[in-house]
Amino acid sequence: MEENKSFEELLQEIEEIIRKLDNKDISLDESVEGYTKAIELSKKCNEILSERMELVTKQMTDMGLEDFKKE
Repeated sequence: MEENKSFEELLQEIEEIIRKLDNKDISLDESVEGYTKAIELSKKCNEILSERMELVTKQMTDMGLEDFKKE
């Protein structure tokens, strides 16, 4: 289950899906399934990154350091 996987494990799974999608011998259904799964995994990776960024920003603020510049 993705909930218990680390960011690195999720990223590795995305990379594996991409390698499979690069294979011309998979069916359209397999391609769509892989694409859908990769999108779900990338959303989870983004959630993890956002949570970590919030944590780091809070720690910096608590220590009186300047917040990250958001562009």
